[in-house]
Amino acid sequence: MGKIVIVGGGAVGLSVAYHLGARGATDVLLLERHQLTSGTSWHAAGIVGPLRATPNMTRIAMYAEECFLKLEKQTGLSTGYKRTGGYWLARKPERMDELQRIASLGQYFGLQCEVLNTAQLIAQLPWLDLTSHQGGIRVAEDANVNPVDLCMAYAKAARDFGVTIKENCEVAELCVNQGQATGVCLADGSVIDADITVLCAGAWSKPLAQRAGLALPLQAVEHMYVVTEPVQSTENQIHDPFPVIRDLDTGIYLKGDSGGKLILGGFEPNAKCWNAFSNEGRQPFIELPEDWEQFEPFMQAGLKLMPSLHTTGIQRFMNGPESFTADTKPLVGLAPAVNNLFVAAGMNSVGVMSSAGIGKVLADWITDDHAPSDLWEVDVARCDPASADDSHMQQRMTESVSDLFAMHWPYKQQSAGRNLRQSVLHDRWQSLGAVFGVTGGLERGLWFAADQSEQSLPYSTGRQTWQSVAEREAAVLKSGVSLLDLSAFSKFDIHGNEALPFLQHIATANLDVSPGRCTYTTILNNAGGIEADVTVTRIDYHHFRLVSGGATRWRDKAMLRRASTNYKVSIDDVTEQEVVLGVMGIGARDLIMSLSDDDWTEFPFSTSRKVTVVGISCRATRLSYIGEPGWELNVSTEHAHRVFDSLHNAGALPFGQHALNSCRIEKRFLHWGHDIGPDVSPIEAGLERTIDWSKEFIGKQSLLEQKNSRPDRKLHLFQVHGEPLLLHDELIYSDDHVVGLTTSGTQGVRTGLFLSIGLIDTGGESLDELCKREFHIDVAGVRYPATLLPRAAHDPANEYTCQ
Repeated sequence: MGKIVIVGGGAVGLSVAYHLGARGATDVLLLERHQLTSGTSWHAAGIVGPLRATPNMTRIAMYAEECFLKLEKQTGLSTGYKRTGGYWLARKPERMDELQRIASLGQYFGLQCEVLNTAQLIAQLPWLDLTSHQGGIRVAEDANVNPVDLCMAYAKAARDFGVTIKENCEVAELCVNQGQATGVCLADGSVIDADITVLCAGAWSKPLAQRAGLALPLQAVEHMYVVTEPVQSTENQIHDPFPVIRDLDTGIYLKGDSGGKLILGGFEPNAKCWNAFSNEGRQPFIELPEDWEQFEPFMQAGLKLMPSLHTTGIQRFMNGPESFTADTKPLVGLAPAVNNLFVAAGMNSVGVMSSAGIGKVLADWITDDHAPSDLWEVDVARCDPASADDSHMQQRMTESVSDLFAMHWPYKQQSAGRNLRQSVLHDRWQSLGAVFGVTGGLERGLWFAADQSEQSLPYSTGRQTWQSVAEREAAVLKSGVSLLDLSAFSKFDIHGNEALPFLQHIATANLDVSPGRCTYTTILNNAGGIEADVTVTRIDYHHFRLVSGGATRWRDKAMLRRASTNYKVSIDDVTEQEVVLGVMGIGARDLIMSLSDDDWTEFPFSTSRKVTVVGISCRATRLSYIGEPGWELNVSTEHAHRVFDSLHNAGALPFGQHALNSCRIEKRFLHWGHDIGPDVSPIEAGLERTIDWSKEFIGKQSLLEQKNSRPDRKLHLFQVHGEPLLLHDELIYSDDHVVGLTTSGTQGVRTGLFLSIGLIDTGGESLDELCKREFHIDVAGVRYPATLLPRAAHDPANEYTCQ
């Protein structure tokens, strides 16, 4: 590993140092500009909650208990860790749906999660006024920890492993040379060389990262809680220890503190942005002025929830800085554009709780030179650099902080900080009634409203209010032509004499094909997991076009750059130079032929050609992500309006992203980031067709081992009987045993079927054997019968698609 320098001495930086030491790193230096914990860790509330909203984040959070208890044994120091149990409270039926789903996920991971009705809650929490609540869940593993004590234990254990910690040592710059992090420059002008640099400076990370070539969508805000005097209650005995209480629909939490005191805090809508880089921000142990006007709604909610607080004094008002991200998820991992620069920042006020798991996965990533698991949802490479703009981040803080406790509606879209990126055709889609959402930072039409009543459809935990609109859009495919906006696809041109050897090395499919051939392939890691699924078109003998998902643009760009180090190739990101229009449906060929002089009758599936449409040169590729006959047209942005107008005037009708997602699930087409990822192999995903076993490629040895021993798990498509809202991460049962989780779901817009894709333990059984088994899928606490489908639900033989 060589020398590692960590910038930042809070809970996260100290955890990274400790875990690196535990992994055997022998030359680790941690630098803190003031004293340890003096940034934000010292004033953290200290809640430890292992249950998160997603499987990967739950895995990370659950490690905290193991880590904190291990630290106490290793160091002899107390971390203040104490199990208290905790409650998540719901005031609305829709919130109970969300909590039912989260509770099932917790049970899947072995947590003691109990769903409670109002009467049960009142019996267990008699000192709270719960008459307005619908119910909630209890998590036995919820706990408290003392943030400063925890950090001191991290520091001692790290030093015991040989880590050097220097306080009062300010880093002025991260040193980067030709895209490689080389160490740090201190405020006194001295330079410390390092092989790996790890940025863990919390709210103070952004300018250091920016000057090094890493854009962090990070903003500090004022974050508040109050500490009460010891609570006296004569009517009802309050539990000791006091459980963690999250009253989600009012945005507040309550937790016990020493000596019978309580902490009351909340997650603010319209959070007040704070400048971490002012003179005030340069001080240690910053405590901001009391702001009772900002805190008043939380205080009132707390008094209503716990009436005994009316006679309890306030000992302290704590207002300290915390850093939040654009999407309320941490920023962790390897910088996309800079080698050997890692980051762990933007913990969104749960840094102390997250420190154990984040520190471990980042230390493993550094030590093993690859991510230890699928970390896509927190990977810093997910971030569009434009989202780090200060004005954008300030807009996002009006809702990003409160999003932690806000209702997580299915298909919810952010409202603040929109229009970061728009297609050059945005005005055209808007004129056709587009209701926009954000995918990969780009505004895209989710559905197309026929009138004003369909413009602002409410969120729902049942049948989606836009479902009938999506079905109307899909019905066009049977008799006419649909027009799709596929411009968000990431597009990379790969040139050079070694372009083919390079692509053959990273791709599982054989790409030594004739020019004009388009190939779907996977790109793997050494363990055989899918790092990307892409299409590669051979434009010419030394020129290829690689297309991947819109949300993975920056990640895929970094992957290609790093993988090409030993090859003489150029890689150009041309994503924003072209618009991509999908022209799909039974009438697609006739419509395009009416606008083009080219021959479209002999145009086989998976081929690509230069064509002209209304006299405009563009590239047409015979592909379909929705399982319908049609083409993708790549048009330069300069001529996009003319081609779009001609297609629409000829009768092509707009088709939204919700309908597209439903169609792709009906066809069992997989989505990277939901169905597949770094922890799933092509064999497990049923993508053996993408593998050419006759050539060498990254991950082949691991795949061969899987091939020779039938995999224990596979992705399958299920028809679910009933009418549940199918999303993802729902438990799949067989013979009353949990055998897996769903990865995505829909109600089919063409078939009407309720469908889920799920990754299940197969027990080594064949497809025929699995089809005979009885399955159930748990959706918000209700088990629905499900049938494993051996083929796609729509056009299973691909007869229609390839017409």
